[in-house]
Amino acid sequence: MKPIIAVPATLLLVYRAYSKKSLTPGGILAATLTAIAHAVHPWNLPFALLVIFFLTGTRATHVKEHVKASLTLKSGGSSGGEGPRTHVQVLANSLTASTLSLLHAYQLRSREAALLNSPADHPSGSLCFAWGGDLLVVGIIANYACVAADTLSSELGILAKGQPRLITSLTLRKVPRGTNGGVTLTGLAAGLLGSVVIVTSAVLLTPFCAADTAGKLGGGAPWLSEQRRTLILGLTLWGLLGSVVDSVLGGLFQRSVKDVRSGKIVEGEGGVRVLVSAEREHDVAAGVKAALLSGEGDSAVEETDPVSPLAGAGASAGSEPRLDKYDSRNKHRRVSFGDEKPSRVAETGWDLLDNNDVNFLMAFGMSVGAMAVASWYWHVPLSSVISA
Repeated sequence: MKPIIAVPATLLLVYRAYSKKSLTPGGILAATLTAIAHAVHPWNLPFALLVIFFLTGTRATHVKEHVKASLTLKSGGSSGGEGPRTHVQVLANSLTASTLSLLHAYQLRSREAALLNSPADHPSGSLCFAWGGDLLVVGIIANYACVAADTLSSELGILAKGQPRLITSLTLRKVPRGTNGGVTLTGLAAGLLGSVVIVTSAVLLTPFCAADTAGKLGGGAPWLSEQRRTLILGLTLWGLLGSVVDSVLGGLFQRSVKDVRSGKIVEGEGGVRVLVSAEREHDVAAGVKAALLSGEGDSAVEETDPVSPLAGAGASAGSEPRLDKYDSRNKHRRVSFGDEKPSRVAETGWDLLDNNDVNFLMAFGMSVGAMAVASWYWHVPLSSVISA
């Protein structure tokens, strides 16, 4: 991509992210490096898809933002909703595409040099996208089709009138909004829309080889209208499938935690794990134990609990008041109701991955899968993705 376009566009994206507070400082740095990795590609395609995905995802995040914030809870206890995205979230969605873009840029530069030096020795070299050509291009488009479908499905699906159903449940049982693995028809339709936006943009921006470029320097097998339609349909459905795969992975391997009092799902800020009551109590207990021990070595002793202000004459003079274990001023009170029942419980899923892990695995797996399908369909060796 020409620097005269890439540099101002990157600066505008950074300014927009900063002014709208859609990214954390670390997220802005990661997004800048990602933009550079896409901009070094000779085509406009990778950088443009990154920009379209960022703008589409940001717009979807702000749709009925206050309504969505009331549907879930943050792990800190306040209302939910999407906060600024961190560097981990940025990389989870774009790292695979950045790697594929850099690999394809290297391939094109190598072919360009070889064609200019000795075109007769490289008759099959192609700088445009030939029919039965570069698998890496398919992987780049598939990555953004899938992550856009997943983003729109999550951001808009939560607004569906009906309650979501757990995709990993044999009975498709209803679950609270925001549950990992919960799907709605509205969410699936939004995912399809996200995939359509990316794939349509990609087809308009990809330099397809045409009949008038065949046989020329850097030319390749031309695309027919029917072949383009096949690519559009295949990648659009693949993007939608990506959002479904993300839901399955999230429903199985990402634990959803529900607040018992409100019945709402608790979301970890930045996509990190959320602790349930037992784990939180264990951490609190460890902190209390450390706080109650004073001195070092053999002189370490365990301090007594403070005396309650309601203890009356039983409290020793000069001692600190003892706070009730359920008193709001007691920083080490148990995370439970007065009857000591847990206030947070696991709703679904095993606690193996967090949201960022799921997003990255989905994006990487679906990109590689798309290239594998194209390799089979075009009879192009999959090993061509690492050859110049």
